[in-house]
Amino acid sequence: MGNGTKFAAIAGCIALIGVGGWFGGRVAVEKVVHDYILEHPEILPQAMDNLQRKQASQQLAGVRQNVETPFPGAVLGNPNGKVTLIEFSDYACGYCRRSLPDVAQLLAKNPDLRIVVRELPIIGPESPAAAKMALAAAEQGKFPQFHDAMFAMGQVDAQSIDAAARKAGLDIERARKVAAGPAAAQELSRNMDIAGRLGFSGTPSWVAGERLISGAVGFDQLSEAVSEARAEPKGDKKG
Repeated sequence: MGNGTKFAAIAGCIALIGVGGWFGGRVAVEKVVHDYILEHPEILPQAMDNLQRKQASQQLAGVRQNVETPFPGAVLGNPNGKVTLIEFSDYACGYCRRSLPDVAQLLAKNPDLRIVVRELPIIGPESPAAAKMALAAAEQGKFPQFHDAMFAMGQVDAQSIDAAARKAGLDIERARKVAAGPAAAQELSRNMDIAGRLGFSGTPSWVAGERLISGAVGFDQLSEAVSEARAEPKGDKKG
């Protein structure tokens, strides 16, 4: 009996039990399922992957547009890219810093990739200040420059934030006003809310198509997620 036939038989058995149409069916179907899993343990990772994708799709329902719409200018790569990867990031996060070469490699290999950076300042006491200055840099069209300069500082404090802003070529007074304004505060609050709804509790965290990914997972896993997102029919995305 082929895999498809066995799956159909199992499904039929479960359906019969569900409507009470098979006397003594529970024991029989449990044995069928048990034996099939023992004979085909390779279906377990596939089943878990399918479950995770279903859960991710449910979590993304209703928030996808908010997730994929950046704070104006807070984008790496192609701002008009056809494929979107979202990164929740904190400048005090060592794992985010470790992911920088992976992000650079992704952008180099995918000219149609847009990375929406959602500032999630949850690690250090100065993380919110760095995140707000990053949004101020975005307002001046210099987000990538500040992003790279801030991570290159190696630490997050008032001095390094100011130094990164100057290295990025920001109008400092204008940047300070934007960083202290309501738009930056609202963006950080929005990001915290979205992260909570997606089940993210740390950085970096990623969204690509129907996949939710936590941690510094490396180039290969991110590249696979981007490829899958590119292949997804646009009509499948809701929210």
